[in-house]
Amino acid sequence: MGTKQTHIHAVQPSSFLLRAALLAVLLCGARPVASDSDEAVLTDWDIWKSSHGITYDEMDDMQRRAIWEENKQLIAHNNQGFFMGIRPFAMAMNKYGDLTQREYQVLQGALIDAQFVNRGKIVSARRLRTNAKKLGGVRSVDYRNMGYVTEVKDQGYCGSCWAFSTTGAIEGQIYKTTGQLVSLSEQNLVDCSKPYGTSGCNGAWMANAYDYVVNNGLQSTSTYPYTSVDTQPCYYDSRLSVAHIKDYRFIPKGDEQALADAVATIGPITVAIDADHASFLFYSSGLYNEPSCNPNNLSHAVLLVGFGSEGGQDYWIIKNRSEQLCAHRRTQENTVSNISNVQVFFVLKYFIFLYLLFIVGAAAGVKGASCD
Repeated sequence: MGTKQTHIHAVQPSSFLLRAALLAVLLCGARPVASDSDEAVLTDWDIWKSSHGITYDEMDDMQRRAIWEENKQLIAHNNQGFFMGIRPFAMAMNKYGDLTQREYQVLQGALIDAQFVNRGKIVSARRLRTNAKKLGGVRSVDYRNMGYVTEVKDQGYCGSCWAFSTTGAIEGQIYKTTGQLVSLSEQNLVDCSKPYGTSGCNGAWMANAYDYVVNNGLQSTSTYPYTSVDTQPCYYDSRLSVAHIKDYRFIPKGDEQALADAVATIGPITVAIDADHASFLFYSSGLYNEPSCNPNNLSHAVLLVGFGSEGGQDYWIIKNRSEQLCAHRRTQENTVSNISNVQVFFVLKYFIFLYLLFIVGAAAGVKGASCD
């Protein structure tokens, strides 16, 4: 893919239409809504709380509203720049608008020390390059359009992104092997993989989750639904297991060519990113760019589902765990890589990965089967 700077691109309206729609929002804003009695007028804050089913006592309400108002101003400032063509992406308020910085950090859910975390077996970059060349030099891939990617899921107020990133990669490999797209159970991982080093809603390193699946298998969402809590016991039933993997591999650290080759030849990849930015939390559309990305602050796990190039800019496509699509620019400016924050599918502009995993063998319903 070369060493030029890159972007991640999300499926979205043209830039002109997007900015025009945003301008209408900026000009019109949210209008006060009268109650049935016409005696009270709901503020934007009241409307937001009502739409998300949130209530506070008087003191908490004041504190949460202050946080929400600050985030609202941040979003408005960014969107003015987006409309003027200065900022490459738009932001929008969402259900996380009144979280403190600490609460948001817990929600991100990846427990990763980029300098000291244990790594497993590393795949050969040369082997990945050779396999990619056999495909004629893939310049773009989008597994959303190829049946590999399940619907966008919502982790809720639980730092379980690591579980969603793990199931997403396995779901892709099962589809590649069997032609069946099965939604796998994140709650199975949250409840049952703690003996392997995961911490439920307090985060985890994805390799530990893979270790659990290698040794136990995984149920589907239909038989083990997501509850967004980590206080219930493990209900895993091996008789209901629908997914088994043989092993997993790491991609060489900081090698984005190897990453692109892995995506092209293997499928969706588990990745860790630096999501510790309000711009990531409220990203809405466009080409995401966070100049403050820190390759040693990998705080969030997502799923890499493709890459491509548009207008001379390369990009990654990422599936997140909550509410949208995103693309992110690729760069070779640093020897270590990480990502910036995204929501559901992101278009990311500044993108540095560090730890990347893919499945060696996966099967649905037949334990120990391999798809090398």
